[in-house]
Formats: sequence, C-alpha cells, structure tokens
Amino acid sequence: MASDVEALAKAARAASRGVAKAGGARRAEALRAIADCIEGGRGAILEANREDLAAAREAGMQGALLDRLALDEKRVVAMASAVREIGGLADPIGQRVKEWRRPNGLRIARQRIPLGVIAIIYEARPNVTSDAAALCLKAGNAVILRGGSEAFRSNRAIAQAIATGLAQAGLPAEAVLLLPTTDRAAMVELLQRDEEIDLVIPRGGEGLIRFVAEHSRIPVIKHYRGNCHVFVEATASPSMALDICYNAKVQRPGVCNAAETILIDTQIAATFLPLLSQRLGDAGVELRADARARALVPSLRSATEADFATEFLDLVCAIGIVEGIDGAIAHIERFGSSHTEAIVTGDPIAARRFLDEVDSSTVVVNASTRFADGGELGLGAEIGISTTRLHAYGPMGVEELTTTKFVVEGNGQVRT
Repeated sequence: MASDVEALAKAARAASRGVAKAGGARRAEALRAIADCIEGGRGAILEANREDLAAAREAGMQGALLDRLALDEKRVVAMASAVREIGGLADPIGQRVKEWRRPNGLRIARQRIPLGVIAIIYEARPNVTSDAAALCLKAGNAVILRGGSEAFRSNRAIAQAIATGLAQAGLPAEAVLLLPTTDRAAMVELLQRDEEIDLVIPRGGEGLIRFVAEHSRIPVIKHYRGNCHVFVEATASPSMALDICYNAKVQRPGVCNAAETILIDTQIAATFLPLLSQRLGDAGVELRADARARALVPSLRSATEADFATEFLDLVCAIGIVEGIDGAIAHIERFGSSHTEAIVTGDPIAARRFLDEVDSSTVVVNASTRFADGGELGLGAEIGISTTRLHAYGPMGVEELTTTKFVVEGNGQVRT
C-alpha cells in the first residue's frame, strides 16, 4: 500500500508541472472537455450511483445522508454546468497582484502561481469530485481525491470522465487522481507524502477534519465548525431583523453558514424577542434561551453553556440577550468558530465597529449569514470554507488555490 500511494503521489507531482505550464486557454479547454465527458458519461455515472445507493440503504443510511449521496440526470447536468462555469472564470495564473519600484530601479512584483499538488479528503457528496477537480485544475494544480466509501463507485465513474476529458485536451490524466481504495490506512499514508503534496483540504464532519489534522505531515486547511451568529442591535429595523434571522436559521439549517445563535440587544429584547420566538417557532425551530430571554418569554427552553458553543445543523437555535455591541462581540469571541457573524443595525458606527472588531472569516452587515458561500460572494465556486488563517480564510475559490512568488526585474543592478 505504501509503495502504491507513493507512486500515485509522485505521478501527481509530475503531472502538476504539465498543468501549470499548459496555459490558461488550454486549462479552460480541458474543463470544457471534462464537462462534456461528464454529461456524455452520465449513464455510467448514474449506474455507479445506483449501486452506491443500494449499498448505503443496505447499511442503514437514510434521510439527508442518502439525499447527499444521490445523483439523477438533473444533478449530473448541474455538475457539468459547474465545471463549465469554473472554466469560464478569469485565469489567475501569471496575474500580478502588486507591483512597485525600488530606489535602485528594480521592479518588484508578486505574481500568482499554482500551489502544486493538493489532496482533498471528503465525504458523501459525489459532486465534490468534479467541483474539486475543476477548481484545482483552473488554478493550475494537480489534485489527489479521496472520497468516502459510501460514494466510491460514483466517484470512480466521475473520475474516469475527468480523465477522458483531460486526455482529449492533451493534459496528463494524472493531474486528477482518485485514491483507488477507501482504506483509512491508505489515507494516512497519503498524509505522510509531504515531499509531493503541498496542501491538504478535508471536507466533512469535525471528526474527519480532526483525524486529518492529527495525522498529516502536510499543511492542512481546516473547517471545524460553523457556529454562526446574528446580532440584532438596538437600532435594527424589526422587520429586516426578523427576515434575516429567519433566512439564516430556517432556509437550510443543515449547512455550515446557517445561524446557530441569535443575540439580541437588551434595549429591544422586550419587544423583539416575542416577535422572533413567534416567527421561528411557527417554522418549527426549537429555541434554547438564556435566563434573561426566558424572563421575557417564559415558554422558551433553557439553554446550557454548551448550547452556545454548538453547531446544531438542525432547526434548533440558541438565544442570548447581550449588553449592546460590546456584549455581542464578547459573546462571539467566547463561543464563535471563526466562520460567519452578522449584525442587523441602523447605526453605521455600530456596523463599522462590528466589521472591524469581529475577526471571523466572513462578517456581514444587514444580510443573512447564508451568503458566506463562494458562489454567493462571486468566487464562482468554492473548495471549502477555511476557519484557519493558513494562507486562506473564509470561502476558498480559484484564487485561494494559488500562492504568489516575487518577480524581480532589473537592468544590471548589483547589491553593495
């Protein structure tokens, strides 16, 4: 197994050089070919997915987990469309992000280059296979994919379509490699290949991410929890605040950018909290509130301290009453997970303070936390959301899969 993983990592490293040198137009051509091959190969992809679904049902999987695993004609077409959209994004490689001239006449610039080889370890959703491959290729990288065992057949069929598209465009098939086993020992071996792999991005539950971080010799971009907050400040429009809180909690509660805690300024709690509890209660949300909130609405369930640190991923929400913006920021500093925080306010000074002093990866004024998403922020797509500060923070699109090098141009200067 160790020799097989070593060979796979070395093949990806060799392929990464070809992808980086291919040029933006050729990489875009490859992504168009991959999208066509995914659509053209949807029969094989759907058949593989049916086998995965049958095995998953036999193993007892149900509900939302089955839905994440399932593909149909519409979802496969959407996968291909996403690859085409990524292919149409501006090419970041070679872009000069900053330039300046030194007193001695040297011209200095920072120029975008690929990271190299990226390993992506993920669970459940087969569409991650095509999304991750497309984003990495667009940024000039090679990628090694390790999906979950429940989607192994689906991922293999998608990877085959990707390999066909790469070959059609004249790029090395080894630029996108699927780890050919779901054995955890192979994943651990992959995480030791720091000479060939430049970055690891795990996508999945907190247990998977912690396992990867603990076993990797390669830098890891982590996304542990999305414990997101909405703070309703004293000057907020009640109708706007209700709409934002509702959307942030109810629209899709099982995702990482859904609100898990709503904080209310004590100045408006007596009037706003009953409205909020009614609106969210009618939507089936279980509210767990602190003592000050329960004094205003006694029917609310009592919140524990652990509730304020929990990513519920469900129709459950913690409610806290705080002393103005200072209290809100202090609460977020104590319980937040560096994902996304929002303030609803009519006061531009409060808005600016919140933007400046809250250091989560996405900070929002007068809008839902649900906008913390690569597509919604105009990145085209995302590889994940980083809650660590290792080179990228927040939603990671194509640019976040690059780094920069210094480019120095002179006309004979020597250092004295």
